[in-house]
Amino acid sequence: MMTHVDVSENRNAQKYGFTIQLRRVMWALVSPIFWWSPRPLWGWRVFLLRAFGAQIGRGVHIYPSVRITMPWRLRIDDQAAVGAHAILYALGEIHIGARATVSQYAHLCAGSHDWRQPHRPLITPEIWIGDDAWVCADAFVGPGVRIGARAILGARAVAMKDLPKGHMGVGNPVQIRLMK
Repeated sequence: MMTHVDVSENRNAQKYGFTIQLRRVMWALVSPIFWWSPRPLWGWRVFLLRAFGAQIGRGVHIYPSVRITMPWRLRIDDQAAVGAHAILYALGEIHIGARATVSQYAHLCAGSHDWRQPHRPLITPEIWIGDDAWVCADAFVGPGVRIGARAILGARAVAMKDLPKGHMGVGNPVQIRLMK
């Protein structure tokens, strides 16, 4: 049984080195340019993300209201799309496959804390969205989750476990069924 949470140790822990902290500050200063860009300037936003180390394929559409924590931990393959107000909390790697769609207000959360330890250290398991997958509006994808190719995570669904390829996940907690 766990004793008390050691909040002070967690808050005092050095989670990132100087270089990462500097990159985060620089991204915070540049982000308003990303957010204020007109919607049709897909290429401009891709350029900004690539300048910060993101790996972005051809024909990718990312809306200006998308919030991205660390672009250098982001990979988006050809012709994928990330909708308005989506959150890509890329403390860990996030990979969005070719032609995949992350709809408006979806939240991909590649970071959490290890609750089994009293000081709850940061953990950053990757998220993988497969080719031709669809993360629907307002859905949540938790740390370490893989959404398989051609899978659909329904609107407002919460995926805290993998969704196999060709399956649909709906609800909270997610219920998985084979698509016909």
